[in-house]
Amino acid sequence: MFNLTKEELIGRDVLDCPAGACSFTANANQYNISATATDIAYYHQVDDLELKGFQDIEHTMQSMEHAANNYNWDFFKNIDGLKRVRTRALTECVSDMKKFGASRYVPSILPQLPFQNKQFDVTLSAHFLFTYADRLDYNFHIQTMKELFRVTREEIRIFPTVDMECKRYEHMDTLLEWVISQGWAAVEIQVPYEFQKTANTMLKLTIK
Repeated sequence: MFNLTKEELIGRDVLDCPAGACSFTANANQYNISATATDIAYYHQVDDLELKGFQDIEHTMQSMEHAANNYNWDFFKNIDGLKRVRTRALTECVSDMKKFGASRYVPSILPQLPFQNKQFDVTLSAHFLFTYADRLDYNFHIQTMKELFRVTREEIRIFPTVDMECKRYEHMDTLLEWVISQGWAAVEIQVPYEFQKTANTMLKLTIK
Protein backbone atom coordinates (compact mmCIF):
# COMPACT_ATOMS: atom_id res chain seq x y z
CA MET A 1 0.00 0.00 0.00
CA PHE A 2 2.98 2.34 0.46
CA ASN A 3 4.69 1.27 -2.78
CA LEU A 4 7.90 0.43 -0.90
CA THR A 5 10.30 -2.49 -0.87
CA LYS A 6 12.19 -3.57 2.23
CA GLU A 7 15.43 -2.69 0.42
CA GLU A 8 14.32 0.96 0.34
CA LEU A 9 13.89 0.96 4.12
CA ILE A 10 16.93 -1.01 5.27
CA GLY A 11 19.11 1.06 7.56
CA ARG A 12 16.45 3.74 8.04
CA ASP A 13 14.43 4.82 11.08
CA VAL A 14 10.75 4.26 10.35
CA LEU A 15 7.65 5.24 12.35
CA ASP A 16 4.34 3.39 11.91
CA CYS A 17 1.65 5.82 13.09
CA PRO A 18 -0.92 4.78 14.12
CA ALA A 19 0.13 1.14 14.02
CA GLY A 20 -2.61 -0.83 15.75
CA ALA A 21 -2.24 -4.61 15.87
CA CYS A 22 0.04 -4.65 12.83
CA SER A 23 3.06 -6.90 12.30
CA PHE A 24 5.05 -4.34 10.28
CA THR A 25 7.33 -3.33 13.16
CA ALA A 26 7.95 -6.94 14.18
CA ASN A 27 8.90 -7.95 10.64
CA ALA A 28 10.77 -4.80 9.64
CA ASN A 29 13.21 -5.04 12.51
CA GLN A 30 14.27 -8.47 11.26
CA TYR A 31 15.61 -6.77 8.10
CA ASN A 32 17.78 -4.13 9.79
CA ILE A 33 14.99 -1.59 9.54
CA SER A 34 14.70 0.38 12.77
CA ALA A 35 10.91 0.45 13.03
CA THR A 36 8.87 1.92 15.86
CA ALA A 37 5.09 1.60 16.26
CA THR A 38 2.85 4.06 18.07
CA ASP A 39 -0.85 3.87 18.87
CA ILE A 40 -3.36 4.85 21.54
CA ALA A 41 -4.03 1.14 22.06
CA TYR A 42 -0.57 0.61 23.58
CA TYR A 43 -1.70 2.24 26.81
CA HIS A 44 -3.42 -1.10 27.55
CA GLN A 45 -1.81 -4.32 28.74
CA VAL A 46 -0.60 -6.68 26.02
CA ASP A 47 -2.90 -9.54 27.09
CA ASP A 48 -5.90 -7.21 26.96
CA LEU A 49 -4.88 -6.02 23.50
CA GLU A 50 -4.53 -9.60 22.30
CA LEU A 51 -8.01 -10.53 23.53
CA LYS A 52 -9.54 -7.38 22.04
CA GLY A 53 -7.67 -8.03 18.79
CA PHE A 54 -9.14 -11.49 18.35
CA GLN A 55 -12.61 -10.17 19.20
CA ASP A 56 -12.21 -7.43 16.59
CA ILE A 57 -11.15 -9.96 13.95
CA GLU A 58 -14.25 -12.08 14.58
CA HIS A 59 -16.50 -9.01 14.45
CA THR A 60 -14.83 -7.77 11.24
CA MET A 61 -15.19 -11.11 9.51
CA GLN A 62 -18.90 -11.22 10.34
CA SER A 63 -19.32 -7.73 8.91
CA MET A 64 -17.42 -8.75 5.78
CA GLU A 65 -20.02 -11.38 5.02
CA HIS A 66 -22.50 -8.58 4.29
CA ALA A 67 -20.10 -6.23 2.52
CA ALA A 68 -17.82 -8.53 0.53
CA ASN A 69 -18.75 -6.86 -2.76
CA ASN A 70 -17.16 -3.61 -1.58
CA TYR A 71 -13.73 -5.21 -1.67
CA ASN A 72 -11.31 -6.72 -4.17
CA TRP A 73 -10.21 -10.23 -3.27
CA ASP A 74 -7.17 -10.57 -5.55
CA PHE A 75 -4.75 -10.52 -2.61
CA PHE A 76 -6.67 -12.21 0.22
CA LYS A 77 -8.70 -14.47 -2.11
CA ASN A 78 -11.63 -14.76 0.32
CA ILE A 79 -12.81 -13.93 3.85
CA ASP A 80 -11.02 -16.96 5.31
CA GLY A 81 -7.80 -15.79 3.68
CA LEU A 82 -8.26 -12.32 5.16
CA LYS A 83 -8.87 -13.82 8.60
CA ARG A 84 -5.68 -15.89 8.39
CA VAL A 85 -3.60 -12.84 7.45
CA ARG A 86 -5.13 -10.64 10.18
CA THR A 87 -4.70 -13.39 12.78
CA ARG A 88 -1.06 -13.92 11.84
CA ALA A 89 -0.41 -10.18 11.98
CA LEU A 90 -1.98 -9.93 15.44
CA THR A 91 -0.04 -12.94 16.72
CA GLU A 92 3.28 -11.60 15.42
CA CYS A 93 2.56 -8.13 16.83
CA VAL A 94 1.67 -9.44 20.30
CA SER A 95 4.72 -11.72 20.38
CA ASP A 96 7.00 -8.81 19.50
CA MET A 97 5.33 -6.54 22.04
CA LYS A 98 5.95 -9.10 24.79
CA LYS A 99 9.65 -9.21 23.85
CA PHE A 100 10.38 -5.54 23.28
CA GLY A 101 7.57 -3.62 24.98
CA ALA A 102 7.74 0.17 24.96
CA SER A 103 11.12 0.23 23.22
CA ARG A 104 9.26 -0.53 19.98
CA TYR A 105 5.59 0.00 20.84
CA VAL A 106 5.06 3.51 22.16
CA PRO A 107 1.66 4.69 23.41
CA SER A 108 0.47 8.04 22.08
CA ILE A 109 -2.65 10.06 21.40
CA LEU A 110 -2.64 12.06 18.20
CA PRO A 111 -2.19 14.88 17.41
CA GLN A 112 0.71 14.68 19.88
CA LEU A 113 3.63 12.26 19.63
CA PRO A 114 6.25 11.50 22.32
CA PHE A 115 9.22 11.62 19.95
CA GLN A 116 12.13 13.96 19.33
CA ASN A 117 12.25 16.43 16.45
CA LYS A 118 13.26 14.70 13.20
CA GLN A 119 13.67 11.36 14.95
CA PHE A 120 12.54 9.27 11.95
CA ASP A 121 13.62 9.14 8.32
CA VAL A 122 10.22 7.90 7.18
CA THR A 123 6.74 7.95 8.69
CA LEU A 124 4.04 5.60 7.41
CA SER A 125 0.39 6.13 8.28
CA ALA A 126 -2.32 3.70 7.14
CA HIS A 127 -6.11 3.70 7.39
CA PHE A 128 -6.51 6.62 9.74
CA LEU A 129 -6.44 10.29 8.75
CA PHE A 130 -8.49 10.32 5.57
CA THR A 131 -10.22 7.01 6.28
CA TYR A 132 -12.05 8.53 9.25
CA ALA A 133 -12.59 11.98 7.77
CA ASP A 134 -16.19 11.87 9.00
CA ARG A 135 -14.91 11.78 12.60
CA LEU A 136 -11.67 13.78 12.35
CA ASP A 137 -12.16 17.43 11.42
CA TYR A 138 -9.87 19.54 9.27
CA ASN A 139 -8.15 21.12 12.27
CA PHE A 140 -7.28 17.66 13.58
CA HIS A 141 -5.75 16.84 10.20
CA ILE A 142 -3.64 20.00 10.30
CA GLN A 143 -2.45 19.44 13.86
CA THR A 144 -1.60 15.81 13.12
CA MET A 145 0.29 16.72 9.96
CA LYS A 146 2.28 19.34 11.87
CA GLU A 147 3.30 16.66 14.36
CA LEU A 148 4.25 14.20 11.61
CA PHE A 149 6.36 16.95 10.02
CA ARG A 150 8.05 17.59 13.36
CA VAL A 151 9.19 14.00 13.94
CA THR A 152 10.08 13.15 10.31
CA ARG A 153 13.32 13.97 8.50
CA GLU A 154 12.67 12.88 4.92
CA GLU A 155 9.25 11.62 3.89
CA ILE A 156 5.74 10.74 4.99
CA ARG A 157 3.40 8.34 3.24
CA ILE A 158 -0.32 8.23 4.03
CA PHE A 159 -2.70 5.54 2.71
CA PRO A 160 -5.39 5.75 1.46
CA THR A 161 -6.54 9.19 0.33
CA VAL A 162 -10.22 8.22 0.45
CA ASP A 163 -12.74 7.77 3.25
CA MET A 164 -14.79 4.71 4.21
CA GLU A 165 -17.18 5.49 1.36
CA CYS A 166 -14.26 5.52 -1.11
CA LYS A 167 -14.56 9.27 -1.65
CA ARG A 168 -11.44 11.43 -1.94
CA TYR A 169 -10.89 13.50 1.19
CA GLU A 170 -13.08 16.57 0.62
CA HIS A 171 -10.46 19.06 1.89
CA MET A 172 -7.53 17.42 0.10
CA ASP A 173 -6.73 20.29 -2.27
CA THR A 174 -6.79 22.84 0.54
CA LEU A 175 -4.67 20.55 2.68
CA LEU A 176 -2.10 20.08 -0.09
CA GLU A 177 -1.77 23.84 -0.50
CA TRP A 178 -1.09 24.10 3.22
CA VAL A 179 1.45 21.22 3.08
CA ILE A 180 3.39 23.00 0.32
CA SER A 181 3.36 26.21 2.37
CA GLN A 182 5.10 24.26 5.15
CA GLY A 183 8.07 23.42 2.92
CA TRP A 184 7.03 19.93 1.88
CA ALA A 185 6.35 18.57 -1.62
CA ALA A 186 3.12 16.59 -2.01
CA VAL A 187 1.93 14.12 -4.61
CA GLU A 188 -0.91 11.61 -4.80
CA ILE A 189 0.31 8.28 -6.16
CA GLN A 190 -1.60 5.22 -7.30
CA VAL A 191 -0.29 2.04 -5.67
CA PRO A 192 -0.66 -1.64 -6.64
CA TYR A 193 -2.59 -2.51 -3.46
CA GLU A 194 -6.38 -2.19 -3.59
CA PHE A 195 -8.51 -4.10 -1.09
CA GLN A 196 -11.26 -1.57 -0.48
CA LYS A 197 -12.49 -0.74 -3.98
CA THR A 198 -10.98 2.51 -5.38
CA ALA A 199 -8.82 2.87 -2.24
CA ASN A 200 -5.57 2.55 -4.19
CA THR A 201 -3.89 5.93 -3.80
CA MET A 202 -1.49 7.27 -1.18
CA LEU A 203 -0.18 10.72 -0.34
CA LYS A 204 3.61 11.01 -0.53
CA LEU A 205 5.14 14.01 1.24
CA THR A 206 8.85 14.83 0.98
CA ILE A 207 10.83 17.63 2.58
CA LYS A 208 12.01 20.20 0.05
